[in-house]
Amino acid sequence: MGSRSCPMDDHGCLRINSEICTGLISCRYKRPSIYWLIGPFGISAMAHGGVMVPKVNLVLNLICHNYFKGQPTSDQVTLFDVEGRCRIPEIQSRVATFKLCMALISGILAAIVAPRIGALSDRYGRIPMLCIVNFGTIALEIITILAARFPDTVSIYWMFLGSFFEGLGGSPLAAMAISHSYAADCTPSSKRNVVFGYFHGCLFTGVAIGPILAGYLIQKSGDMISMFYISCGAHFSFLLALLFLIPESVPKRRQLLARQKHRRDNAHRAGGWKNHLRNFNVFEPLKILHGPGIPVNVRRNLILLASTDTIVFGVGMGAHTVILLYSNYTFGWGTWEQSKFASIVNTCKVCCLLFLLPTLTHWYRRRQSRRGDQSPLVAIDPDMPEGTDIFELSVIRFAIFADIFGFLGYALAPTGTAFILSGAIASIGGISSPTMQAALTKHVPKESIGQLLGAMGLLHALGRTIGPSLFTGIYAATVKVAPSAYFFVLAVMFGFGFAVSWLVKPGDFRRAAPRLD
Repeated sequence: MGSRSCPMDDHGCLRINSEICTGLISCRYKRPSIYWLIGPFGISAMAHGGVMVPKVNLVLNLICHNYFKGQPTSDQVTLFDVEGRCRIPEIQSRVATFKLCMALISGILAAIVAPRIGALSDRYGRIPMLCIVNFGTIALEIITILAARFPDTVSIYWMFLGSFFEGLGGSPLAAMAISHSYAADCTPSSKRNVVFGYFHGCLFTGVAIGPILAGYLIQKSGDMISMFYISCGAHFSFLLALLFLIPESVPKRRQLLARQKHRRDNAHRAGGWKNHLRNFNVFEPLKILHGPGIPVNVRRNLILLASTDTIVFGVGMGAHTVILLYSNYTFGWGTWEQSKFASIVNTCKVCCLLFLLPTLTHWYRRRQSRRGDQSPLVAIDPDMPEGTDIFELSVIRFAIFADIFGFLGYALAPTGTAFILSGAIASIGGISSPTMQAALTKHVPKESIGQLLGAMGLLHALGRTIGPSLFTGIYAATVKVAPSAYFFVLAVMFGFGFAVSWLVKPGDFRRAAPRLD
C-alpha cells in the first residue's frame, strides 16, 4: 500500500475521499485552515488593543517631558508624570495634533499600499504579505520603545517614522483583508460569513480585553514601557508562526495563473519606473468593482455592496469617539461608566459574531440542504462568480436595521441605562461587515479575492481617515443646539445604506440555462 501513488490536491495533500495512502497523517498538518491563523491573529489583535491607551499616555508624557525640559529644574516634571503639570491646554492640544498626524501618515499610506498588498497576495501567496504587514507593525513598536526608553536621545518625532512603516506595511486594515482572503481560500462560500465573523470577533475581543490586561500589567509592574515589549513580542511571535508554522492557502498553480493574468492585463503599459509613476493612480485598485469584462449584474452587486460596507465602516469609525463625548456631556459619565459601557457593547458584539451569526448560518444552511430545492438551472460557466443569496442579504439588512434602531435609541435615551441598552442593540449591527465581505468574495473568481479585499482595504482606509474627522465635525457643530441631532444624522446615513442593500440582486450567476432533462 505504501508504494501506490496517491491523488493529491493543489496543496500537495491527499484529496478528500481518496484511498488511505502513506503520509495521510502528515498531510493533515499541511492543509490550510482558518484554525492555523485565527489563534495568532487573535493574539496580535489583543496586542493592538493592549497598547491603545498606553500609547496615548506615552505620547502625552513624552510631549510633556519635552515641553518642560528647557525650563528651570524646579519647573520640570519627570517622565510618566501625568498627574502633575502635564494636564494643561497647551500640552493637550499638542498631543491631539501629534496623534492626528500619526493617524494621517499611517492612514494615507495604508490607503495606497493595502490594495496592492491584497493584489500581490493573489500572485505570491497570503503568508508573505502577512509577513510584510507584521514587519511594519514591529518596526512601529521598536521605534516606540526606543522613544520611550531614551527620550533625550530618540526624539518623539521618530514615531512618525514608525507610523510610516506601519502604513507602508498596509496597517492592521491590510492584515484583516489578507486574513479574510486566507479564510476565503480554505472555506466553502456558504460559510465565509461565519469565519469572517470569527476574525471580527477576535478583533473586538482584543479591543475589549487588551486594555484591561494592559492596565493590570502596568499597575502591577509600575512600568508603562513593559506593555510595548509584550506587544512587540506578540507581533514577532505571529511573524514566526507565519514563517514556520502556518501553511500557505494559495496553491502554486493559482499563483502562476494570477501572475499570467496580471501580465496580460498590463501588457499595454510602457515599461520604466518613470512611466509607472506617471500612470500611477491611487484609485486604480477599485477597477475590480467596475472594470471592463465584468458582467453588468456582477458589477452592480459589487458596487452596491462595496458602497454599503464603506458607509457602515466609515460611520462606525467616526461614531466611537462621539458616543463617549455625548455620554459625558449628557449623563455626566466618567472613566468608570464609559469603560463599563464599552465593555458591555463590545461583549455583545463579540457574542453576536461568535454565536449569533454562526447559529443563524448553520440553521439556514442545514434547512436549505434538507429542502434539496436546488435551482432548476444548469451551470454553463463554472468560472463565473456565484453571487450572493437571499440569506446573506437578509442578515445584512437585519444588521443595518439594528444599527438604525440603536442610533435612534442613543438620541432618545432619557437615562444612562437606556443608553447602554441602545448600545447593546446597535452591537448586533457588527454582523453586517463580515457578511458583506463574504458576499463580495462570491462575486469574483478565487484568484482575484485578494485583489478585491485589498480594494476594500483602500475604501476602509479612506473611511478610517475621513470618518472620524467628518462626524466629529458634525457633532461639534450641533452639540450646542441639539447634541442628539448627531445620532439622527447617523441613523439617516445607515438608512441610506439599508435602502442601497435592497438594490443588490441575489442569484447564482453561474446558472443561466434551463435544465433539459
